[in-house]
Amino acid sequence: MNPAATTPTPPADRSLDPGLVPSPFDRAAGHALLAELAGERTRSGTLGPLDELAPGFADWIVTALFGGTYQRPGLALRDRQVANLAALTALGGVEPQLADHVRNSLRIGLTRTEVTEVLVHLAPYVGVPKALAGLRVAAAVFTEADEEGTTAAEAPRAGGGAE
Repeated sequence: MNPAATTPTPPADRSLDPGLVPSPFDRAAGHALLAELAGERTRSGTLGPLDELAPGFADWIVTALFGGTYQRPGLALRDRQVANLAALTALGGVEPQLADHVRNSLRIGLTRTEVTEVLVHLAPYVGVPKALAGLRVAAAVFTEADEEGTTAAEAPRAGGGAE
C-alpha cells in the first residue's frame, strides 16, 4: 500500500483565517471572567470541593477554559454562552453544569425568553426529551432566582426589559 495515497494533502491555496489566534492560558483572566460569569457560587460551591477531590483540576479548568478558550477574540461572551447552552443540552446528563450556564447567561444579559428560545430551538436537532430536560433545568434556575430575590439585572424576567 502506498502511504502517500492514504495521507490527505490540504489544498495549496487554503490559508488560515488571519483573525484566528491561539488560545492564551491566563490564570488571572480566567479567575476574573469566572467571577463575572458565576460569582462566588462557582468558586465556593463547585471549584472548592472539586479542588479537594482532584487537586489542580479546578485550576486547569479556570486557566485553560476561562483563561484560554473564552479569551479568544472570535466570539462575543453572549455567543459563547448560547453555544454552551446548546452543547450542554445536547449532551444531556450534565444538569448541574447546564444550570450554572443558565445562571451565567442571565448574569451577562440574556433574558429568560432568550434562554428558553435557545432550548426550544434545539428540539428538532437534539430531540424533544433533551430539550425538555434543558427547559426543566432553566425553569428551576428561574424559580431559584425568584426565591432568592435576584435583581432584574442579574436575572432578567421573560417578557421584561429589552428583548
